[in-house]
Amino acid sequence: MKVIICGAGQVGWQIARHLAGERNEVTVVDHNEELVRRATDQLDVTGVTGFASYPNVLERAGAEDADMIIAATYSDEVNMVTCQVAHSVFGVQRKIARLRAQSYLDTLHSDLYRRDHLPIDVVISPEKEVAEAALQRLAAPSTFDIESFLDDKAQLMGVQLSDDCPVLNTPLRQLTDLFSTLRAIVVGVRREGTLFAPEPRDQLFAGDQIYVFSHTDDAQRALEIFGKSQSRQTRVVIVGGGNVGLAVASALEARTDRVRVKVIEKDRKVAEAAAEALERTIVLNGDGLNADLLAEANITKADALLAVTDDDKTNLLTAVRAKSLGCPLTISLVNDPALLPLMGPLHIDAYINPRSTTVSSILRHVRHGRVRSVYSIGDAEAEVLEAQVLKTATLAGQQVRDIDLPEGVLMGPLRKGDKVIIPHGGTRIEEGDVVTFFALSEDVPEVERLLQVSIDYF
Repeated sequence: MKVIICGAGQVGWQIARHLAGERNEVTVVDHNEELVRRATDQLDVTGVTGFASYPNVLERAGAEDADMIIAATYSDEVNMVTCQVAHSVFGVQRKIARLRAQSYLDTLHSDLYRRDHLPIDVVISPEKEVAEAALQRLAAPSTFDIESFLDDKAQLMGVQLSDDCPVLNTPLRQLTDLFSTLRAIVVGVRREGTLFAPEPRDQLFAGDQIYVFSHTDDAQRALEIFGKSQSRQTRVVIVGGGNVGLAVASALEARTDRVRVKVIEKDRKVAEAAAEALERTIVLNGDGLNADLLAEANITKADALLAVTDDDKTNLLTAVRAKSLGCPLTISLVNDPALLPLMGPLHIDAYINPRSTTVSSILRHVRHGRVRSVYSIGDAEAEVLEAQVLKTATLAGQQVRDIDLPEGVLMGPLRKGDKVIIPHGGTRIEEGDVVTFFALSEDVPEVERLLQVSIDYF
């Protein structure tokens, strides 16, 4: 498949890395020559420097015979015009655009919108994706990361192990024996800053961050086994009243179980707009770092604080201050992956990385073939892939014990027909099965080789 990716920032670069790794013909376009050079130096891609919305730039990028264009620049207007030019001038079949402004999103989702007027096949809203991720974190307060797979029948959960975890110092193979009916498997462990795929003889220790893959119906039980209990939140404080904070507050207002929400927003105009849009939510105008304002928001009795301003350091410090004032759950929005290692030392319970959520969402729409979903772990340390097994795949017809998996790869839940199971050594992988893999980044190409990913996406 021939793909043009417009925008060579973090989102565009990550998408290019994934698609180029699957042997697609990828061209990256950006007006920043340094970003283009970084992409061509580090990835197997072609680079074009220029403004993506210019017809002559798209022509140089090969738009005449491109199968897909992904417009992920920082400008909504450039992304929209790029899709329009790709459609009208070059006849590109599939067009994906990243849009941020709520006004555009409202129009594109309204009944008045006609695709032939603005031909965008898939609209990705980073703010919407982040808001949904925040709601997932709030729904699973004892996890620092969570993502659904296999049509929501399996969940990947990140859990920080405490001293009171009942299964510390227990080899993982013994956990399988002790909880034989539990449909869950530990696929990743981060210890002292290093992420690895554990072996059956490995033990878990206090302070470990583990990634547990579980059948959705067994997720609650899996968390309890690792010493985590789920508590319902009735009071939530949101710091940041922009698109993300507003979307989360609106969703919490719409829930049938009553949740009391308070929003703190520093910008007066944004605060006024949020107050007008929300019905039952109290909106406070001021700095979320201010201890007096947090006290006015009744942070000491809040069940959770969600810091989603557009400044990473403000989000981190606000979460730390809320924690020091007695808030049991703090969730911080963090754009810079270099700051993620601070989560543990700062005792912040969970984080949301907008780039990872946006990349995962775009890839989910790009892949209409055998690889159905990709989720990035941490600072691109590992990936979770969901794929359908082809008849010609190397692993088709093999038992799990006979599949030559690298040390950094573990198989997660798989779906056979309507059943989701945790595979064991004797499980046979068959054509049509949908499998999941946890793979350290350097081992992802080997997983793709085993799957023999089809390039027929349409």
